Amino acid sequence: MSVNSEALVAKRVSKRRSYFRRTWSLYLMLLLPLAYFIVFRYVPMTNIVMVFKNYNMFKGVWESEWAGFVWFQKAFASKDFWLSLRNTLGLNILDLIIGFPMPIILALLLNEVVYKRLKRITQTIIYLPHFLSWIIISGIAFQLLAPKSGVINTFLINAGFEPIEFLGKESLWIGTYALLGLWKEVGWNTIIYLAAITGINTELYEAAEIDGAGRFQKVWHVTLPGIRSTIIILLIMNMGRILGIEFDRPFALQNSSVMKVADVISTYVYRVGIRGLQFSLTAAVGLFQSVVSLVFLTTANWLAKKFGERGIW
Repeated sequence: MSVNSEALVAKRVSKRRSYFRRTWSLYLMLLLPLAYFIVFRYVPMTNIVMVFKNYNMFKGVWESEWAGFVWFQKAFASKDFWLSLRNTLGLNILDLIIGFPMPIILALLLNEVVYKRLKRITQTIIYLPHFLSWIIISGIAFQLLAPKSGVINTFLINAGFEPIEFLGKESLWIGTYALLGLWKEVGWNTIIYLAAITGINTELYEAAEIDGAGRFQKVWHVTLPGIRSTIIILLIMNMGRILGIEFDRPFALQNSSVMKVADVISTYVYRVGIRGLQFSLTAAVGLFQSVVSLVFLTTANWLAKKFGERGIW
């Protein structure tokens, strides 16, 4: 090895040592979140073999007998599973159609508000519901929408109208479910778009104004293109959750009258798998749900890249 090569190697080693002297504390801080993900996210994934076994809680996952694809066959042969799958897709697509564009529209409207104090107050009011649990929201909904004692129906009855069963009829339950979800999350998602809007170069607005653009034209030609990448990324992430659905929202709002449209995969897993002690069946449904969600996410990301966007990886 020549003298110059040795000098280069020594210089690189010296740079690395000085770099780690400056940043060792940051790497030390990384150990805790890394340990969290390894212990609580990756290690439990080894128990996915449960889907191929007749799980016995007394023997444990690894000592239980192998069963092959029996639990997948049992899940796919169940009418309740396909009903919950249909409901999950339907409710998530409805949430996507209603809930995805509304934060964008609200962010654009708030961005046009001139009075800063009014803007801050409005933002605070609209994102506060995000911090309420679905148990609290369902209690509020039942108090407002109950067919006999609810505030709205009491007003309708006193006015001479028939009460409306918002949570008792299937079609009305679906609409109520979607609107409550919109009310809870629209303000929180608006924050993301407002943050993206603040990153747009103000000189673009000035140039558009010089060219004679009005408010709507500036929104259409400057603001929307400026947040397009954010919109695409959030759309991809929403597509990845198209088959995943939270448990507390449908469980808190459903009742026996609307189970045909309210029973989703998460509540089906709880009812049949957890309460019915069929843990392998639960694991099989969860694995199917995860694989399909991954396919949706990958496809949405591929389509975004195909149309010239960055995607999420």
